[in-house]
Amino acid sequence: MTATRAFLISAPSSGSGKTVLTLGLLRALRRAGVDVASGKCGPDYIDPAFHEAATGRPCATLDAWAEPPAALRARARATGAELLVVEGAMGLFDGAEAPGAGGTGAAADVARALGAPVVLVLDAARMAQTAGALVAGLARHRPGVEVAGVILNRVAGARHERMLAGAIAPVAPVLGAIARDARLQTPSRHLGLVQAAERADLEAFVEAAADLVAQGCDLAALRALARPVAAGAAPARLAPLGARIAVARDVAFAFAYEHMLRDWRAQGAQVMPFSPLADEPPAADADAVFLPGGYPELHADRLAAASRFAAGMRAAAERGALIYGECGGYMTLGRGLECADGARREMLGLLPLETSFARRRRTLGYRRLTPRAGAPWQGPLAAHEHRQATTLRAEGAPLFDAADAAGRELGAMGLRAGRVCGSFAHVIAPLAAV
Repeated sequence: MTATRAFLISAPSSGSGKTVLTLGLLRALRRAGVDVASGKCGPDYIDPAFHEAATGRPCATLDAWAEPPAALRARARATGAELLVVEGAMGLFDGAEAPGAGGTGAAADVARALGAPVVLVLDAARMAQTAGALVAGLARHRPGVEVAGVILNRVAGARHERMLAGAIAPVAPVLGAIARDARLQTPSRHLGLVQAAERADLEAFVEAAADLVAQGCDLAALRALARPVAAGAAPARLAPLGARIAVARDVAFAFAYEHMLRDWRAQGAQVMPFSPLADEPPAADADAVFLPGGYPELHADRLAAASRFAAGMRAAAERGALIYGECGGYMTLGRGLECADGARREMLGLLPLETSFARRRRTLGYRRLTPRAGAPWQGPLAAHEHRQATTLRAEGAPLFDAADAAGRELGAMGLRAGRVCGSFAHVIAPLAAV
């Protein structure tokens, strides 16, 4: 079997257009008959769903803070694709304050772990010859991270493109240029892009991006620069929550890592999706229920009125099923949720918890979690937190002791009431020794 070859798309900063360009590139390669899969530097739930729409196959989460290089290579090769296109997060070298298992979590760490060259997406809307200095600085900043090409984005015209290419060419080849185009604008909200499943125009949007990339980029040159990914070692797996796990899956509860669900299945667990927004209860024979994160605050009225969902969750708790919620799922397990309009909506009432989006506080960062007694897992965990909600009241036993990426103690996190538990943290993987 031919080894997967990979390259990584990154940028000097967020907002450069790399996600839209990656989607267009993935679809253009697929249309050209290339066996292509995608990866996303974590932590991220939203962009991978767009990738899956573009390729028709799952996106690999590659988190260099949470997992060591060998595990990242194994996840990359597990896609089974001829070509893997990985999208970075933020800027090329942006990551956590302190390294974890495989680095700070920066895109550069993933590129180095995979041996993948980097293609920079440069937002050229407000620069000309200075682009050469910017690319040169990024290319020389860290040994072992190769900037193999540049794609110019939001180019004003042919003269602008010539000026940019002339300045960049001594450092790296220009592999494409994309003009400003209103069709490539993407709506966002507080945690990132509006979700793929919420866009009725998603297919047309991806096709438009693919048309522009196919016209403006050298697809053959991009394919040629990809490098084989060396063999890795099997990643550490989180133990399944149970033998039969009901997992909430809809636009209110979309933030579940696919690798976690695949790992559970690989360990023999049955994963049974259900939709709270469709007022579906968890399977009656489930011995565990997982409510992932998402946007319950945007659907609080429907969730509060979902009587079959609520009755099914109460029945699961009464029969002793393990019930675990993350972030939005955790808030849904609480007694009430105060939405942005200040009105309180009744939630499931399975945890003594009140939360609010009317009194927002942005909390963001990697977390090192130490489970307390009764938590779903025993050993230390790598996790991340990204929320806008505030806790108004929480009573009972905490679920974890938490620290940030640098190991600074953050105190207790989450709640547990019998077999019902949760926290604002999104668990990624068992925490490897650093």
